[in-house]
Amino acid sequence: MISRRAFNQGLVALALAGLSRHLLANPGVRVSKRLASDLAYGNLIPDPQGILDLPEGFRYNIISSLSQTMDDGMQVPDRADGMGCFALDDDRVALIRNHELSPPKASDAALNTSNIDIELSYDVHSENLPLPGGTSHVIYNIKTQKLEQQFMSLIGTVRNCSGGITPWNTWLTCEESVLTPANGLGKEHGYVFEVPANATQLVDPKPIKAMGRFNHEAACVDPRTNIVYLTEDRNDSLFYRFIPHDIADIHAGGRLQAMVLIALPQFDTRNWDAANMALHQEYEASWIDLDDVESPQDDLRQRGHAQGAAIFARGEGIHWANDELYFCCTSGGNAKLGQIMRYVPSLAEGRAEEANAPGKISLFVESADKVSFNFGDNVCVAPNNHLIVCEDQYSDTVNNHLKGITPEGDIYDLAAVRWQTEPAGACFSPDGNTLFVNLYSPTATLAITGPWDAFKSA
Repeated sequence: MISRRAFNQGLVALALAGLSRHLLANPGVRVSKRLASDLAYGNLIPDPQGILDLPEGFRYNIISSLSQTMDDGMQVPDRADGMGCFALDDDRVALIRNHELSPPKASDAALNTSNIDIELSYDVHSENLPLPGGTSHVIYNIKTQKLEQQFMSLIGTVRNCSGGITPWNTWLTCEESVLTPANGLGKEHGYVFEVPANATQLVDPKPIKAMGRFNHEAACVDPRTNIVYLTEDRNDSLFYRFIPHDIADIHAGGRLQAMVLIALPQFDTRNWDAANMALHQEYEASWIDLDDVESPQDDLRQRGHAQGAAIFARGEGIHWANDELYFCCTSGGNAKLGQIMRYVPSLAEGRAEEANAPGKISLFVESADKVSFNFGDNVCVAPNNHLIVCEDQYSDTVNNHLKGITPEGDIYDLAAVRWQTEPAGACFSPDGNTLFVNLYSPTATLAITGPWDAFKSA
């Protein structure tokens, strides 16, 4: 005799199977909708300065730009990428800005490094000068809307791509590189570094090696558990989490794990050849421990996938929202134009009880055409719970945007970049009134203000 519980479980399984078949048989339901131009914040107004088109009522201010001499005597480096915003007091914020620079492109940094204490550089190139990658601090007064100070805060790293803010007011900056001494450098690269928001000069560069060595892209932290979630920019990347041994000290080691879809080991979320992952369908997740996380052979993702981990199409920007997180997969989807994943952690995330109520991952957005959404990269969550996504630079023409995405998954244009470059590092001031964003190259950091409460829905 079948039990009532087993019977009900069978009904649920049949229902889910039917839903899955329906979604797979109707690929149109996987396409995310684009809002009409008369909705959202309205049409974009051409910028007379030829830099950034914004809706009516919005304005921008360039607060920092390439080659400006900073307060430490160095010059603002190029290739400004991921960025985080931190309150220093009621009036001032600190922006910590990544610079995605690699050797031998030392000239790209435009840094006067002759007076730097070499001990404060994580690594040097063949001329015994600091590697150009790292972070710069921008101190900005949101009341006066004036730049007050800027200086380098981390140097000697490679391709600092994106990162993530922590609840304890630091920036986790990630190296998107696995260069080694075999490439003519002094040390191995591919690590996460921590930079305090209240830094006033170059910090002591300490890689958090327990977070793994791979093509790191971005990080975010669940403020309830201090678990760090990490993305990897590879076509066959994994999605990682780091459980610290001491929640008060992420430098004290921890467990690095990769996500597995419980019912579908080695699942391919990319939807390149088939609609494997249906839009908005939730999949229960578990996590497997990874060993040899410093990965001398750069094979961490292959070993994790062999253990059952799901693969993703170039995991990039990630951001914590309200009890959930979102991350971009830049080349995901049948059209290979981008996906956004949503993960809701278990209420027992990281503990043994997690097995009884697993976290759930779902496909939140998948783009079917370039007009709707084209290669999402950095992402942040606005005060109204919309996602703000920076489109990556993969077009031969000037065609990159800041996209807004509503909680329902509807997409709209928030800004259009008029330079042949990408927007990056989008982040809001703590009061929610200012959106900061970088233009990647030549570096320009913008502060955008406007009627954020004027959004119009259908």
